[in-house]
Amino acid sequence: MRPDLLRGRGSARYFLIAAFCVAAAAACGSAGGQGVSPSNAAPKVSLNIKVTGKPGAPATHWTLQCDPAGGTHPDPAAACATLLKTNNPFAPAQKGVDCPMIMVGSKTATVKGTYFGKQVDRTFVDGGCDLPSWAKLGQIFN
Repeated sequence: MRPDLLRGRGSARYFLIAAFCVAAAAACGSAGGQGVSPSNAAPKVSLNIKVTGKPGAPATHWTLQCDPAGGTHPDPAAACATLLKTNNPFAPAQKGVDCPMIMVGSKTATVKGTYFGKQVDRTFVDGGCDLPSWAKLGQIFN
């Protein structure tokens, strides 16, 4: 056999082995440390929640992170479950719709942050046009 053919086959074998190693490393997420492990993933929901009650009473404040659940909220897992099962939780109250003039309490909740990449800056009132939203999202305010 000709020596130049042997060299060609040998280099092709090394190329295939190197390509296989690169593919295996990329599949494992360890190619050059560029893979992101799930434990280091940023939360998909990150909110600051401030709830005020009666005038003069101190406001309560906590953070809530979802997917993965966390933050300083008293029960982040339950709050995230409530939040994630609600369709469009931070939509503004509908305009042009008759609202119940029922004020259940004197609480107001201000929510700021991000919700699956969208900016959130919404204030809810425990009554009036926000009563349905407060009923759905009450877990994250209490």
